[in-house]
Amino acid sequence: MLRSTGAVLVNKNPALPSAALFLHDLIETQHEAVARIEAAGSTADINPETVIQYEGDELVLEHGSVSVNTSRGLRVRVGCVTVTPVNADWTHYDVTDTNGKVTVSAQKSDVYLESRSSNSQPGNPQQAKQPTHSDRAIVHEREQKSREEKCGAADMKQATRVPALDPILNSPWAKGAGLVGIGVLTCWALCRGDDPVSPSQP
Repeated sequence: MLRSTGAVLVNKNPALPSAALFLHDLIETQHEAVARIEAAGSTADINPETVIQYEGDELVLEHGSVSVNTSRGLRVRVGCVTVTPVNADWTHYDVTDTNGKVTVSAQKSDVYLESRSSNSQPGNPQQAKQPTHSDRAIVHEREQKSREEKCGAADMKQATRVPALDPILNSPWAKGAGLVGIGVLTCWALCRGDDPVSPSQP
């Protein structure tokens, strides 16, 4: 169920004060408007000026902030960042997405803060679903941590600068050109002299 107060849109249409919520529904709260998602074992309070998509056991936050209370592991995803309760106990956490920065505050119990690594291969969906250990952090109760919404942007820029040089230098054309250059320099050094070698002057 969705409970709304003020100007709230569902799929771009004005929401009723109480309405059924379905998978993939897009919820937008306007200025000074709030909404609450109520599901079995979970509630999510959507703050003003927030855009969020309902995906059953996951909320996709596009912008704004949401406060989650759950005993069913309800998670929040923002770009490449996913927030998931650590255990099945009641967990209360807040997620804010502003200016490309995701901030997570654990109010009760701990949550995982997972970032999808930019090093995962596009053709390997298993790797994309399972972040490496360095991509995961725990936000303990009463702690707050932040991540960039677009993970690995700096790593990707760095990776395109240096490794691009290796395939060029290791190509057969580059190796061949290097050998020819060495041969020419060697011949030039050995063959020059005051008395050239020729049949008339053995």
